[in-house]
Amino acid sequence: MDKAYVALESTVIAHGLPWPANFETAVAMEEEVKKNGSVPRTIGIIGGEIKIGITRDEIKYLSTAKNVMKVGTAEIAVAVALKKDAATTVSATMKLAAREGIEVFATGGIGGVHKGVEWDVSQDIVELSKTNMIVVSAGVKSILDVEKTLEFLETFQVTVVGYRTDRFPLFHTRFSKFPVNITVNTPEEIAAIFEEKKRLGIEGAILVANPIPTEYEIPHYELMKYIETAITEATSKNISGKSLTPFLLNRLGELSDGKTLEANIALLKNNAALAGQIAKVLKEL
Repeated sequence: MDKAYVALESTVIAHGLPWPANFETAVAMEEEVKKNGSVPRTIGIIGGEIKIGITRDEIKYLSTAKNVMKVGTAEIAVAVALKKDAATTVSATMKLAAREGIEVFATGGIGGVHKGVEWDVSQDIVELSKTNMIVVSAGVKSILDVEKTLEFLETFQVTVVGYRTDRFPLFHTRFSKFPVNITVNTPEEIAAIFEEKKRLGIEGAILVANPIPTEYEIPHYELMKYIETAITEATSKNISGKSLTPFLLNRLGELSDGKTLEANIALLKNNAALAGQIAKVLKEL
């Protein structure tokens, strides 16, 4: 590839943020990638056509369209075959980006193991285990069972590194009782590890845990109160599967008087900026 590319997901546009914050944030993430020396490629499916780099008009369309599917890797073929509009989650974005040779991807937080349900494990973990990519995230959403999610990542041999931190961040907050065994301090170190994984033939992604900027984080104790309330409500309403995360994030925004939304936007832009730096270094290598 002649340029340094960064993949961006479209679920944040169609399902993760309200209008007009979804459109504005998607555009801002692309600008952060550009400012840091790389080319953004926001991925989505429109009318059954896979788009590796949707236009501003298409971003706006996904921001406002109704009945947009939320697809993981398992549902990509369904959206294409039935000519649906679809927003790609972490797993689907990774799969489609890898087909185009894109090796760096910026998201908010990956999916994992949900709390309070017998079995709800995201496709993201499986895709991370087998697709060669650098995935920049703010850890996992604090609505998840973090301990079980980290155990799954270890079991599935996903390389997890903390960017300038020895604690695993929890999306809206930098604090976590969970340690990160590997700390990296520069984009160059991340790129070097990725290149060595490829040289050794070791499959799977590097998950870069990039904490939310300090000025935007929500104190851990405060966040936990909101989460407990939101999970209790979701359980009482029998909300699960793909509907669970959007419901919980929406309720967190309401319960926090918009603070979680502001934090969400800040971490997405922060991750896009770091991904742009990594992709530029990787291309230079």
